[in-house]
Amino acid sequence: MSRVLLIDTNLSSAPIYDYLIDKGYEVYVVGGNPNDYLAKKAKNYINVDYSQIHLVRELISDLDISFIVPGCNDLSYLISAKLSDEIGFFGIETLKNTQTINNKEEFRAFAIEAGLPVPKTFTRESVGNNWPLIVKPVDAFSGRGVTVVHASEQANLDDYINHAKSFSKLEKYIIEEYVEGQLYSHSTFIVDGKITVDFIVEEHGTANPFVVDTSKVDYSFPQEMLTHIRHSIEVMVAKLGLIDGLVHTQFIRKGQKYWLIEVTRRCPGDLYSQLIEFSTSFNYVESYVSPFINKISPLANYQNKKSLVMRHTISQSIDGFFGAIKFNRAVNIEKLFPISLAGDYVKASPFGRIGIIFLQEQSQEDFDDCYSHTLKRTLYQIHH
Repeated sequence: MSRVLLIDTNLSSAPIYDYLIDKGYEVYVVGGNPNDYLAKKAKNYINVDYSQIHLVRELISDLDISFIVPGCNDLSYLISAKLSDEIGFFGIETLKNTQTINNKEEFRAFAIEAGLPVPKTFTRESVGNNWPLIVKPVDAFSGRGVTVVHASEQANLDDYINHAKSFSKLEKYIIEEYVEGQLYSHSTFIVDGKITVDFIVEEHGTANPFVVDTSKVDYSFPQEMLTHIRHSIEVMVAKLGLIDGLVHTQFIRKGQKYWLIEVTRRCPGDLYSQLIEFSTSFNYVESYVSPFINKISPLANYQNKKSLVMRHTISQSIDGFFGAIKFNRAVNIEKLFPISLAGDYVKASPFGRIGIIFLQEQSQEDFDDCYSHTLKRTLYQIHH
């Protein structure tokens, strides 16, 4: 029985763990938080902070690990890329490409050189009169350290820069034009440099504008724009020489224009994989995991269905105790994944979550109504 090391213990990696167990692998999971979902569930949990790469390297040797699988966060994939460059594992992108993709400053520079549409960037000295701007850490995620700066706030720009740097392990930031529009994600699986299957997901942040908490598969996204986006991804894949597997991209669309915002090769968090599977029947987890265990992804077996499913991460815009959730309309729950317990003190998004819920409706009218209430944060009330 081959041994697999899953580098992540978060709830979002649970479908990855379940798939590997179901296929008969002996799975070890590593992470430094014993309160995480997989730390509690997995038979072979190892309480090690995987940012300490020398400790993970020792585990791989001591346990005779055959395959490593990154989980659902950037650090997990970065550590996997470093280990793969040193030892050699299946399906892991090179460290150089991983850093180019994940580091916002490096990705912007690459994209501009490759002719890909991205927001304009500025140095502290070249800001001029280009307001509003957005200041971000180059290596943080989930809206941490992000600030939109308007002309009236320009005197505070250095404070916002320091705020961004405080969330960056590299203590680096990026300043770029603030592009307004609708946020989407494009999730695709690449084989031999070409897109085989892909999905467009509409995304919103209701508790925090920089943290996605509500999303649905967009079945009617304009074909012409999708063609352009596919071309952009395939240009990136070709210029970087990316290996087969998942390429997940967030972009902003406004009218006939779009801008690539972030790209990653790891599985997106907050159970994104389950949104795709519940909505379309596509086995997202199997396609994600297959390259890491040296299997051919069964993309040809995919038969698309179009169910009306939405994903929502229940969270708060302010810190406070969590007591209960009262729904203001009838809902059809596909699945509910509780994260916090009644009585827990839950921090505001992005630092705290109450649960992840998947809702399904049979009619478009009912689905649109449910989705609209969710975006307005009127679907439910959180009682303290």
